[in-house]
Amino acid sequence: MKNNKLETISNLFEGKEIRSVWDSVKEDYYFSIVDVIGALTESNIPRNYWSDLKRKIKREGSQLHEDIVQLKMKASDGKFRETDTLNTKGILRLIESVPSPKAEPFKMWLANLGSICSFDK
Repeated sequence: MKNNKLETISNLFEGKEIRSVWDSVKEDYYFSIVDVIGALTESNIPRNYWSDLKRKIKREGSQLHEDIVQLKMKASDGKFRETDTLNTKGILRLIESVPSPKAEPFKMWLANLGSICSFDK
């Protein structure tokens, strides 16, 4: 993705920040997995939840593990750090692995986000 134009975007889902990057060449978003996990699970430490889930996905040989891309995103301290991300399709598959009553509302939020941003481009 080094030659792709990347635009960092931050959106809110039920008051939770979801960091994402728009890849203009692939015309797709890459979402911070930890942010999505935090929004879906209300976990106090979503990074730990993701770490456990990531090990499980890898152990099961899921294609999802192969689709993880690390991108630099702005952290809460203002520094840019490598962050595990998935594109829109990958995030939808990830949601299926996280038991949460917020899964369907999150899918609707993703669909709405895509339709709003398609008008902006």
